[in-house]
Amino acid sequence: MRRRLIQSTLAVVLVVIAVFGVSLVIVETRTISNSAQERVDSEALRLASIVDSRILGAEAVSAQVLRDQVAAGQYAVIGLPGQQPIQVGTRPTGDVIHSTAKGEQGETVRVEEPRSSVTREVGRTLLIIGLVALLAVVAAVLLAIRQANRLASPLTDLAETAERLGSGDPRPRHKRYGVPELDRVADVLDGSAERIARMLTAERRLAADASHQLRTPLTALSMRLEEITLTDDPDTVKEEANVALTQVERLTDVVERLLTNARDPRTGSAVSFDLDEVLQQQIAEWRPAYRSAGRAIVSSGKRHLQAVGTPGAVAQVLAALIENSLMHGGGTVALRTRVTGNQAVVEVTDEGPGVPADLGARIFERTISGRNSTGIGLAVARDLAEADGGRLELLQAQPPVFGLFLSRTPPRHLTDEQPTVR
Repeated sequence: MRRRLIQSTLAVVLVVIAVFGVSLVIVETRTISNSAQERVDSEALRLASIVDSRILGAEAVSAQVLRDQVAAGQYAVIGLPGQQPIQVGTRPTGDVIHSTAKGEQGETVRVEEPRSSVTREVGRTLLIIGLVALLAVVAAVLLAIRQANRLASPLTDLAETAERLGSGDPRPRHKRYGVPELDRVADVLDGSAERIARMLTAERRLAADASHQLRTPLTALSMRLEEITLTDDPDTVKEEANVALTQVERLTDVVERLLTNARDPRTGSAVSFDLDEVLQQQIAEWRPAYRSAGRAIVSSGKRHLQAVGTPGAVAQVLAALIENSLMHGGGTVALRTRVTGNQAVVEVTDEGPGVPADLGARIFERTISGRNSTGIGLAVARDLAEADGGRLELLQAQPPVFGLFLSRTPPRHLTDEQPTVR
């Protein structure tokens, strides 16, 4: 590209020099020739006037007298009536420029000048024009090189940026070059880099969320399958198979929910559902894990609450809170349901040390964890709750109390029940 720009610029300059230079040479040559002819004509008239004045004054007219009146390099012949011609100067050889003038006393004056003087002056003019043309060519080449570098360097940078995008490095450069067209390309590449970065971030986030959210259902499913392999009782096999099928359905719902949130976190599929069913299903699923840890899980509060949300998403939120209590809490885990205003609230609490003071305000941020865990579970749980118009909050840090707030529909009936150990 640099070479093409230099060649095109040089070609334009040479064309301009050829057109205007030739015209200028022709004009200057004619001007110099005309000027020389006018000079000789003027000299002839001047000498004729001098001779007239000397004749009228009865003064002598001779070569010696007129020698100082003839310019150097010129030759003059004065013809007087009845006398020999008077010659002043050296007669030039070759082609000459001449002019003849007649005086009032009948004399004639002829002035000659060698044409070589005109040729020399034309040569000097051509040399000057040639030097100016050469300087113009040099200046054009330098300007072309500068312009080529100004255009080629940004294109090289843009090509490197595109190559970086293709190699998986989506960092925008935010570099501009002062050329509107190139800056437009840079804007497009930076915009593409930002979109690619967001897409990569979303994919990594989806992978992390999927890994975290699928871990528990897969573990529970594998436990059910192990139970099936260890028993020969058809009834037990059927019961465990039905539970496994239910967990597969939950697993499918988890995957669909994650994909939906990845496409648009605001998209929800909220319906009215029985909150008791979701609570009992979660208690039944987590019962073996809590028994293995020597701990208990209880439920209490309002019954037969109708909440608005996505049952699968609510189940995932509760699973994240229950798992969080299992990993980081202690003692009995309690799930309490209550009503506040037009919302149904599920509180999850345990008897552990609670949330450290320095993590209280950041507990729902990604990668924030009190122990060596991923720090993803609570962040995903909050996203799932907000996707259906609910919210997840830390109501109390010590002992820890998490509250899941859901919109509710008018209940069929509300009854208080005593806490039941599960």
